[in-house]
Amino acid sequence: MFKMFMADRRLQSWSPDGSITGATVTGFTTPAYTQVDDTPPAQNAKQKTVTALTGTQGSATANSASSPFTETFYKPQILRGLPPANPVTGLRGQIPTNQWKLVVRKGCNSAAGVPGSIIGRLTIDVPAGVETYNPDEIKAFVSYLVGLLNEESADLADTILTGVL
Repeated sequence: MFKMFMADRRLQSWSPDGSITGATVTGFTTPAYTQVDDTPPAQNAKQKTVTALTGTQGSATANSASSPFTETFYKPQILRGLPPANPVTGLRGQIPTNQWKLVVRKGCNSAAGVPGSIIGRLTIDVPAGVETYNPDEIKAFVSYLVGLLNEESADLADTILTGVL
């Protein structure tokens, strides 16, 4: 099954486009973000920095030295595989997970002269072996997650703004 999966798969890495179309959020008109490659904080990461905003986005700002607007995607430092099966019982020990992490930082001001950063962290724990044994489950998970975030972007923003779930 792994060979078949690899044969029809175009190998790609995390590489968001230089321009990202923003999701629908109340009060913004056709938001888009221009981003460039940046130096990541770790060897097992890739980072992009938002250098320009387009559309109507109120007082939102692009990245600056004192107000970051970045996204960093981390892969596990060590990709773990399945432990060997017990030769007598055929059972495996505890299945390890490989944790992927996306961190988005956006500089802001809490009040006049009071800078801060909004930080969003998304971690994805993938049981070792599923990427070869059942890759469609990973595809379905990612498809759902991205669709959910895209569909719920305005509600997520409103929930964070109002505190109402």
